[in-house]
Amino acid sequence: MRNVKWIFVVLFILLVSFVDKDNMFSGHDVGDKAPQFTLTASEEGGQPLSLRQMKGEYVLLSFWASYDAASRMQNVQLSRVVEQMPKGGVRMVSVSFDKYRSVFSETIKKDGIDPEVSFVELAGEKSPLFKQYRLKRGFKNYLLNPDGVIIAKDVQAKELAEYIGKRRVCQN
Repeated sequence: MRNVKWIFVVLFILLVSFVDKDNMFSGHDVGDKAPQFTLTASEEGGQPLSLRQMKGEYVLLSFWASYDAASRMQNVQLSRVVEQMPKGGVRMVSVSFDKYRSVFSETIKKDGIDPEVSFVELAGEKSPLFKQYRLKRGFKNYLLNPDGVIIAKDVQAKELAEYIGKRRVCQN
């Protein structure tokens, strides 16, 4: 009987440790403050971009890679919606985790993504930003309010304009 007790204790400890480990890598949730970062410009002469300098704006962080068709397609669709929004609606920051600048450059050119909002982390999935945002394959996008708090994640293109419109109405 005593051994059975210990077996349950060990199983419980293992279960709890796996649950915590899973949560550690599940990304950030709605209501969390978005981790701060600074990105270097993806083109010669471009300016670095810090999340801190976008305080006061709605920001859409779109994480993707050219080798992940779903995240790439989602990035293109979100970019089109943001371009059609009135100025000041949402500022998009598109971050690729491609390992080669040439692949990244060709992809944004082919997809018609604005190079001024596109950045590449050449360390790929080993990038500190990838780890900081606890991303996995399949990637994510996060919509941040003007205070830098995550108000939505994995937003679909068709939902973005509607979501921002509702938020602006609620603030007034």
